[in-house]
Amino acid sequence: MAASITGTAVGRTKPCRLVEIEQHTDDRGKLSVVEGGSTVGFPIRRVYYLHDTRSGTERGGHAHRALEQLIIAVHGSFTVRLDDGRQRAEYHLDDPGTGLYVGPMVWRDLVDFSAHGVCLVLASQHYDESDYYRNYDDFLRDV
Repeated sequence: MAASITGTAVGRTKPCRLVEIEQHTDDRGKLSVVEGGSTVGFPIRRVYYLHDTRSGTERGGHAHRALEQLIIAVHGSFTVRLDDGRQRAEYHLDDPGTGLYVGPMVWRDLVDFSAHGVCLVLASQHYDESDYYRNYDDFLRDV
């Protein structure tokens, strides 16, 4: 099933968009490949994943000043709600062959995780608390 989009494009400096992930398929299954600098236009400096997420759980709830991400539903599904202070969009991710690029200065919430859903995130920077907006009003003031 392909990822679905609701709403308009968000992200003023680097618009958020769906990214097709290179896949190699044979009788043994699929191998998916993401390369920093080519699949995504940034070096991959941090990788993390969300799993064992209970029904009704919301993740995210923040924005980044400079960090870029590729978000992938490697198993199951979830919805990513994006807000750049002017426009909002929702992306329902349910295909490990498609990722969602999220640029800087975009608020994100991850919701509606399916049972056993796994969210893989590839990030352009190492963890840096000073890059985060954790308060929505502070984010809106600066966009």
